[in-house]
Amino acid sequence: MSLFKKIFSKEKKETLDKGLEKSKASFFDKLSKAVAGKSKVDNDVLDNLEEVLVSSDVGVNTTLKIIERIEERVSRDKYLGTDELNQILREEIAGLLSETNTGDATDFVLPETVKPHVIMVVGVNGVGKTTTIGKLAYQFKKAGKTVVLGAADTFRAAAIDQLQVWADRTGVPIVKQSMGSDPASVAFDTLQSAVNQQADVVIIDTAGRLHNKVNLMNELTKVKRVMQKVVADSPHEVLLVLDGSTGQNAFEQAKQFTAATEVTSLAVTKLDGTAKGGVVIGISDQFKIPVKYIGVGEGMEDLQVFNKFEFVDSFFK
Repeated sequence: MSLFKKIFSKEKKETLDKGLEKSKASFFDKLSKAVAGKSKVDNDVLDNLEEVLVSSDVGVNTTLKIIERIEERVSRDKYLGTDELNQILREEIAGLLSETNTGDATDFVLPETVKPHVIMVVGVNGVGKTTTIGKLAYQFKKAGKTVVLGAADTFRAAAIDQLQVWADRTGVPIVKQSMGSDPASVAFDTLQSAVNQQADVVIIDTAGRLHNKVNLMNELTKVKRVMQKVVADSPHEVLLVLDGSTGQNAFEQAKQFTAATEVTSLAVTKLDGTAKGGVVIGISDQFKIPVKYIGVGEGMEDLQVFNKFEFVDSFFK
């Protein structure tokens, strides 16, 4: 089917296939039990399928949407064999992802219209936020872009140190202050440095605390306001990093952060070590925010641009 034509390079595709192995194995094990002894998609199969999708961390609301779409096809086509279910699921899930993820990006690209392009990265501690920033810096540098990092998570010395390690590893400059400094001040200095260097992209790390939504909202709003004194309309992107291995907990984090600030894109990490890859489908659908990157391994190259067709193809291979 042309919808699933190969777009990624062989190496990237193999990494994606391998990264989603656990999710796929778990899903298809459940799916084969759901249709065992059935040749036709009937109400029993649909009930079982609903259970499979929910237990695969797709989420209740998104699962109901998928089931509804399949019910429509069953009533329209009159007869659907269980052997067709795999292909139908591929098509319906790709269709669902297409509603939010409208592009077909395969590489790390930046808009040509603004320089520097400012990305503010948010997310709770432990989700792989700093690692994602480091890998992003590596990918942008590899694509020939000049990158500046800003260590505005000043509440933890470890966060500043960890970002420094990634700056050293990737060979990109970092702007930082001492622990306890004003995050907005760090963001301001970072943008000034980037403008002076004529950098292409700035990536700002922010504090990952969720103890108090009001404080978080105020802090992120202040960081944004101060950045705009240097670069109008910044940040151009607010990237929320979620740990895919936490399944439904990632939904809760997405809910908290989208309430606290205007999130424009998502990165879902740690998909290689989990059977909860279905969370990507549910989060993309429920929050109507495009998934921009997924983490499918620990290597520098294992942060990939999310491509809905490649993802569904690997998931249902």
